[in-house]
Amino acid sequence: MGDVAVGDGRAPRLGRVVRFDHDKGWGEVASGEAVYYFHATAIADGSRNIDVGAKVAFVLRPALLGGIEARGLVKLAEAADKL
Repeated sequence: MGDVAVGDGRAPRLGRVVRFDHDKGWGEVASGEAVYYFHATAIADGSRNIDVGAKVAFVLRPALLGGIEARGLVKLAEAADKL
């Protein structure tokens, strides 16, 4: 994952879901050159499900066992592509 400054975690990042395993409850979101782990409970709408390829906004937080993870994933509307 490399060194990434988490800061206070308030600055949202944009990315795309590159992997999601519904049965295991985890996935990965890519932003720039980095890929971040996320747990299904980090999906902000509470659905615990998100499509691979979905564009998302998220924040980074320290993970429970070290490292960093994506939290507060919000799926962005496809219409945002046209803005």
